[in-house]
Amino acid sequence: MTGEQAAEDAVLAVEDVALSFAGVTALDGVSFRVEPGTVHAVIGPNGAGKTSTFNVICGVYAPDRGSVTLGGNRLTGLAPHRIARLGIGRAFQNIALSGRQTVLENILLGRHVLTRAGVIASGLRLPSARREAREGRAKAAEIAELVGMSRLLDRPAGLLSYGDKKRLELARALAMEPSVLLLDEPVAGMNDEETARTAGVIRDVRDRTGVSVLLIEHDMTLVMDVSDRVTVLDFGRLVADGAPDEVRRHPEVLRAYLGGALGETDAGTDAGTEAGTGAGTEAVANQDQHQEDK
Repeated sequence: MTGEQAAEDAVLAVEDVALSFAGVTALDGVSFRVEPGTVHAVIGPNGAGKTSTFNVICGVYAPDRGSVTLGGNRLTGLAPHRIARLGIGRAFQNIALSGRQTVLENILLGRHVLTRAGVIASGLRLPSARREAREGRAKAAEIAELVGMSRLLDRPAGLLSYGDKKRLELARALAMEPSVLLLDEPVAGMNDEETARTAGVIRDVRDRTGVSVLLIEHDMTLVMDVSDRVTVLDFGRLVADGAPDEVRRHPEVLRAYLGGALGETDAGTDAGTEAGTGAGTEAVANQDQHQEDK
């Protein structure tokens, strides 16, 4: 297989996806591609269809039209656990860790889809089960190092700081060894220091593992800082898709976030950049970040 063919096999493609609930359109012909080894952000005001897009990709929702493929595999119509096995990992916005279990144990929980040893083999501690357990612990320790949590491996998850809990969610999703990692608002609720640390983790995931990252995020400063490409949704429609510098100056993006209020800003100046990120962040942050996209 050529390098070009291998790269194509890791492309996540969303093609002409439409979705509605009781006659209300959630997605209207959305298409975009996540290229291998890139960070790709999906942004837009609340209700734009971002979480619905994630749910279609993961098999939670079946689209009315369109398809999702990962390389040569069609994901549309498959059960979520089968999609996970094919290479889609997801960290959710709401933290759902096992608080009494350690950081290491929580990361190992993420590897359940990769487990081959059955209950009997594990119970009898057969050589194959012991070997798999050793490999799993080594991989979990490697992931903990990647997200900056090596010193916390033995700490109960319930005693972690908020930022560390969010990063542990990310680590648990990475433990599935995905080709594409979906992150739903990875820095929601974090202070500036925690946000900067998590931004560094996202870059390291891309640069050190080659895993593609698809993220939903309202923090426009982070989005523009870590993303290789940005897709913008508004009322279920795709309004822009391109490089961060290109997208933040797009008139449809400015209208979607601020009702055209940025139209008078000189897009070629630093002031325009600040308005397109900071002001957009403030406008979106005033909305309910925990509202499910419909």
